Amino acid sequence: MLDFQVLSMLLERYRGELGKPVRAFHVGERFFDFNRSRYLVGVINLSTDSSYRESVCSTTEEAIARADMLHENGADIIDIGSESTHPKARRVDIENQLRQLLPVVESLKERGMLVSVESYYPEVFEACAKAGADVFNLTGTLYEDEIFRIAMQYDIAVILCYIQGVTVRHVSDFRFQDDIIAEMMKYFRNLTTKTEKIGLTKCFIDPGLGFCHNAIQDKFYLIKYQMHTILSCFRLHELGYPVFNIAPSASELLIESDYHIGELFFSILAFLCGTHAIRLHEVGAVNRIREIMGIYDS
Repeated sequence: MLDFQVLSMLLERYRGELGKPVRAFHVGERFFDFNRSRYLVGVINLSTDSSYRESVCSTTEEAIARADMLHENGADIIDIGSESTHPKARRVDIENQLRQLLPVVESLKERGMLVSVESYYPEVFEACAKAGADVFNLTGTLYEDEIFRIAMQYDIAVILCYIQGVTVRHVSDFRFQDDIIAEMMKYFRNLTTKTEKIGLTKCFIDPGLGFCHNAIQDKFYLIKYQMHTILSCFRLHELGYPVFNIAPSASELLIESDYHIGELFFSILAFLCGTHAIRLHEVGAVNRIREIMGIYDS
């Protein structure tokens, strides 16, 4: 049961890791002070395989309309992906990713929005950087050295995702640890050591809670894992980088019309427990929560 006693035990055990400052940096021309504010990243899925149907946009025009709505509702960044990370989703090659992504990136930049692109192909990232993208949402390590070089060249912020494989699409069995945060600390410390050596310091660290894995079949266990990880995210502040989380929808336990409830629940936990930026679909409702909690300096 989640209550103050559970939170108190967690804080007591890791009190020395609480409240550590993280880097602040510019995304595009906007300064993000993660020690003062919390930020929202709205989702556009160009893949029809995505499970959250409200975020799926099958045309450039639909994507632009959704981006306008997300931006108006309080999204600080718009994240666009053209391939679902679901294990059963169709693969989308480089050419088709660019065919879908570039018109949307270009249109949103013309509207003055900050744009994140999700992929693991350096060719996709470089073309989108030239089109004005501000963030690389990197869901793989296969080509990381080349992608880090591109990010440096175009002054792009990078979301580093926790992945047990060369890309999120290559992960079949997820290995659980007694202390998954300790495992993530090692993983991200290795990655950020590599980025710092080339001067790339505009990074987010993402525990990867939005990815689906075949090894997680028990729905209640999955929710417990997601909840425990989000509650413990303050421990990752020791690395000095802002924590980026995808708000789980708990779709495995809720009917489709109630998906938004899961995102609201996890977003509140994330705000309370050390997440600096949340990628989500229900931007309007969570933006109001953010305002009520006083964690946004506009």
